[in-house]
This record gives sequence, C-alpha cells and structure tokens, in this order.
Amino acid sequence: MNSRPTVAIVGAGPAGLMAAQRLQGSGLAVDVYDALPTAGRKFLLAGRGGLNLTHSEDAGAFVARYGARAAEVGALLQDFDPAALRAWALALGVATFVGSSGRVFPVGMKAAPLLRAWLHRLREPAAGAPVQFHMRHRWTGWDADGALCFDTPAGALRVHADACLLALGGASWPRMGSDGAWVPWLAQRGVPIAALRPANCGFDVQGGWSDFFRTRFAGVPFKSVAITLQGAHGVTFSRKGEFVATESGVEGSLIYAASAQLRDQIESQGSALFLLDLLPQFAPERVLQEVSHGRGTRSLASHLKSRLGLDGIKLALLHELLDTSDRQRPDVLARAIKQLPVRLSAARPVAEAISSAGGVPFEALTPGLMLHAAPGVFCAGEMLDWEAPTGGYLLQAVMASGYRAGDGVARWLAQNRAMREVDEP
Repeated sequence: MNSRPTVAIVGAGPAGLMAAQRLQGSGLAVDVYDALPTAGRKFLLAGRGGLNLTHSEDAGAFVARYGARAAEVGALLQDFDPAALRAWALALGVATFVGSSGRVFPVGMKAAPLLRAWLHRLREPAAGAPVQFHMRHRWTGWDADGALCFDTPAGALRVHADACLLALGGASWPRMGSDGAWVPWLAQRGVPIAALRPANCGFDVQGGWSDFFRTRFAGVPFKSVAITLQGAHGVTFSRKGEFVATESGVEGSLIYAASAQLRDQIESQGSALFLLDLLPQFAPERVLQEVSHGRGTRSLASHLKSRLGLDGIKLALLHELLDTSDRQRPDVLARAIKQLPVRLSAARPVAEAISSAGGVPFEALTPGLMLHAAPGVFCAGEMLDWEAPTGGYLLQAVMASGYRAGDGVARWLAQNRAMREVDEP
C-alpha cells in the first residue's frame, strides 16, 4: 500500500496554488503542472492595476454579487472569506488596505511580492512536504488507463495520481493559459458543461460607429455618466461611473458591471439596449430648461457647452445617435441627454473578456468539489460555472474554491485509505 498518496494539480493559478497550500501539510505528495513557463501568470497580469484581492463590503452584499450562483459561492466563502484572505496575505508578509472604493489591495499595490512569498512557502520544506512544480507541461486529457497526459519539452508524459485537481481557468485570456481546451476532455467523461461565455466584457454597438466617431473618439472615456437597463418589470440596473468608446462599441468598468444582463439580453433577444445619462448631476427639468434657453446666433454645440458644460465625446455621441431634426427639438434633445438609447448587437469574444461565465456546474460536483462522473477528479477556480463583477469578487471566489477543493481532496483520500485499511486482512 502506498503510504504517501499523490495528488496532481493541473493549473498553477490562484485556485491551484491555494489547493496546493491546503494539501501541503496533509502528508500527501503534491505536484503542480502548468503549460506556462512560470506560475501565476494571470495573477501577475491582474496585479498590473494594483491587484484587487477582495472587497470590504458586508457579507450579504458581497455574496449577492455572484447572482444566480450566490448560494453556491456563498458556501465556499464560509471556508475562506475576505477576512481570511487578508489574514492569508499577512501571513505571507504582505499587509493589505481598504481603498476609497471599498476594494482591498496589498500595500505596495503589486502582485509580484505576494506571488514570490506564496511560491516560496509552497517550496519550503518547513511548511510541510515541499510542493513540486512542473512547468511547460500542457495537459492533453487522459489516456485509456486513466493517466493524465502531458505534452512537455522532453516529450509526452503520463502521470498516475491518487487524486487529480483541475484548476484550468475559463476561456478568457487564452495566452495566459485559460483557453477552455479542457471542455471536450471532461465532456467525454460524462461531465455536463455550461457553455463558456464572455463576462466583464465589452460590446459592439449596433451598426457600428461612423468613421468620424471611431477615428476621433475610440479610446476616449465617458466620465461621470450613468447607465440604466430596463426589463419587463422595471429598472434592473442603474449605476454611475465611467466607460470607454472602442473601435466597435463600448467597454470599461460601468459596462462590465452590467455585462451579464447585456449579454443575456443579446442572447435571448438578438440585441440589448441601455439608456445613457450624459449628465447625471442635473435633473431632467434643469436640462430641459437650459436646452430650451434662447441661443441666438450661437451654434448648438456652443449653446450646450455654455449652458450645460456638454462637449467632447458626450456631444459627439448626441450627433452620432440623434437625427439632425431631433437635435433641433429641445424636448427630444433634453430627453436624449438624460436617456440616450444605446443599442448593442454583440458581446466581444470571450478571449477578450476579463473573465468568463459557464463551465462545470455545481450540480456536477460534490460539496468538496469532486466530479460525480469522475471520482477522484476535483475542479476549482474559474472553470466552475459562476461569474462576478470586477472589484475583488473574482479572485476571492477563485481562491475560496481552491481552498475548498484542497480540503476535499484530503478528505476523500483519507476516507479511501481508511476503507482500504478496514478491507485489508
């Protein structure tokens, strides 16, 4: 009987590394495999903007950010919540702070020091058996005997492990390893897969921008605006913020926050519509009053700038989306300034998205995140079927799922070993 069971973790991102850390002190031999040359590449990429680790809002509001999967992700957060994540970072020597928006960042605003400390801990024998890393090992599925198959610089490799934990990401940022290549291999083993779709993504506007608007304003932000989405039973989303015009449409934080609803509306209806408030600081009555004020010989552009401070990309969008005749009618123009309809025709491809929705449904997993269809195979991270907005919610759930899956692997192997010992003479 093997006295030291082996665990193969495929994927050296935050979910895989967290699972490895949970398994390190459990007396198991843990090997981490990844297709890229170094661990945590997407983690480092996320850190370019300061590494938003989690968020400080209250637990109820936090869990609600996971939408349809709030119950399932909320259960994972009971094991590893935002306070636990901050304590984990501090144990690695990296203090955190709460920013003005409520987001939590490491002091120093850098991902590299935290990742270095994390990898050092995993490789440090004093923390338990050191985790072994195998880079440039691209997983290609299973062979007929159930061994994990890898393409490596030295050629094909077959690995037999007592348990396997997959932390392969979704389908966003494929150059960082999250390419969704795992979908057919799990499907072949009878695992149901929800289609991978873009989340926190940009969109194309219906009909595209005019050459003038695209040339002059692609990459220019809409600042201090608000968008509203309306459903059959009223307003379903309303928020102030910023977003950016792109070559073909719109993207940015305010669009990302509404992206799940916009994407779903496009999928069900063929297009999506949001109402853009170009001047949320002014009441509709004030806007109508200023627009209706006599302008004499001044141009409409000069009039709107002097009376409302409306110019630049905001003024250009009114010219882009409103007919000349409508711009001359004060009531129609005032209404458009407060509720300009912007129709979207398609989400940008999932490879361009910040994250992805879809993947392995929680219904296909045990509470310990083991696949019902493949005993001994566990899943964690973004390859699970959940989504969340940016703001720390993505990384928090990824790491919480790695925490739960690591514990699940340890418990399952312990139970199997106990059963074998009872059965052996």
